Amino acid sequence: MSDWREDLAAVCRGEVRRDEPLAKHTTLRIGGPVDAWVAPADRADLAAVRAFCHARGILSAPLGAGSNLLVKDGGVRGVLVATDHLRALERTGTVIRCEAGVSTGKLLSVATIAELGGLEFLGGVPGSVGGGLLGNAGTYLGEFKDVTTEVVSIDAAGREIRRDNPGCGFVYRGSALPRSEIVASATFALRPRPRAEIDADVRALRDRRHAREPKKVANAGSFFKNPPGDFAGRLIEACGLKGRRQGAAEISAVHANWIVNTGGATAADVLVLVELARAEVEARFGVHLELEVKVVGEDR
Repeated sequence: MSDWREDLAAVCRGEVRRDEPLAKHTTLRIGGPVDAWVAPADRADLAAVRAFCHARGILSAPLGAGSNLLVKDGGVRGVLVATDHLRALERTGTVIRCEAGVSTGKLLSVATIAELGGLEFLGGVPGSVGGGLLGNAGTYLGEFKDVTTEVVSIDAAGREIRRDNPGCGFVYRGSALPRSEIVASATFALRPRPRAEIDADVRALRDRRHAREPKKVANAGSFFKNPPGDFAGRLIEACGLKGRRQGAAEISAVHANWIVNTGGATAADVLVLVELARAEVEARFGVHLELEVKVVGEDR
């Protein structure tokens, strides 16, 4: 019997890799292999890959920049679609349309050069547009929900779905965009603003983040959502957990809401610290911390 991945490679015009280690594709540098990693050539290729998987009963899901993701040590069954290869971007007046794989930094840069305000919140925010939309990424300067007018996604059968802003169901660090779909592109409505003002806001945000966040260590950004009226990092630090280690994973001594990989950490190590932080914060403050980082895959 032929391997279904051979048939997938015949369908996909982009690149297909078998048993690809996902530690290579996440900013935490952690994760077991995926059955098939696919980099589609364009949006039509993405639709063809999804239709193929749907017809075969094979799970397919997106993989963006991997900046807000923890992949378990046993890896992922099925197909992960590398949306960071979808990078088309165009501007018409105050409107920018771009594909899901465009980096947040690139999107902000294009808007800044065109003197368009509204995306200043992306200063220092890692990742790609697709993942940012799913998680409604943002900072104190704003969120994706503030500027998004349309999101186009591809469903499991390869069909294109369009949603306006209310249809996306944006909430704090989340959205109602179905996880069974893969975000393909989005449209953003911006406003004219002098570049000097944009630069000043972005610089202040980046300086603030630079002073508070760990440097030169593999990480996935903030692990927990901030509970209403408080900060996850403050609660974890108040429990005396800064610097706590499990294997090579550590609750950062710089910022308690960051769990970092000091070199060779496993997903199992990280999850021990996740549950420790949750248990200590709930016991002391009665607050249940919700994950901001997405956890996928199987245990080893």
